Amino acid sequence: MDLLTTSDRSPGELEGLLGVGSNLLAHHLDVLEAVGLVCRTRSSGDRRRRYVHLCAEAFADLMPAGTLTTAGTAGRTVFVCTANSARSQLAAAIHSRHSGLPGLSAGTRPADEVHPGARATARRLGLDLDHAEPRHLDEITDEIDVVVTVCDRANETLRLPDRWHRATRLHWSIPDPVGDERSTAFDDVARELERRMDRVMFAPTAGGSHD
Repeated sequence: MDLLTTSDRSPGELEGLLGVGSNLLAHHLDVLEAVGLVCRTRSSGDRRRRYVHLCAEAFADLMPAGTLTTAGTAGRTVFVCTANSARSQLAAAIHSRHSGLPGLSAGTRPADEVHPGARATARRLGLDLDHAEPRHLDEITDEIDVVVTVCDRANETLRLPDRWHRATRLHWSIPDPVGDERSTAFDDVARELERRMDRVMFAPTAGGSHD
């Protein structure tokens, strides 16, 4: 459960990190899923792959172990998806609002423009995407402490630049709102990103809270 606190992980990753066989891991995941503690979703990139993540409802009132903080481990964070047109842009804007640091995002294959749906959601939520433009990961020359992929395809193809070899790498398996016909798709993504940041990066310490 601690391994899933900050990052979604594939069963293969969990096997390696825990040093257990696939059959034993599958048994434990089945038990945890049956009681509503973990969920498994199919990758939107490599459809043969699945990701395991904590079920939000099960931990709504708990502070999981392993939380990052902007004052400590989190530092400068870059959010990465394939097109850098929606999920990573919204994530960077949310992070900037909470942390006061410049929002950084990039794509492995950037689109020509930020998706209108992402801009509309940003306006509704009071986020700043007015001057945001998609860019490639190579265009970011800043020192980075944490890299968060918010797109399965990016997670499965990303090779970090050598200059970021010490960065903590996390993955959040967030559904792509582009092409989703639901009117709430982009808002739902923004809420999920904020929920994850609240839990992983900005969760209050005992007796305190963030604005």
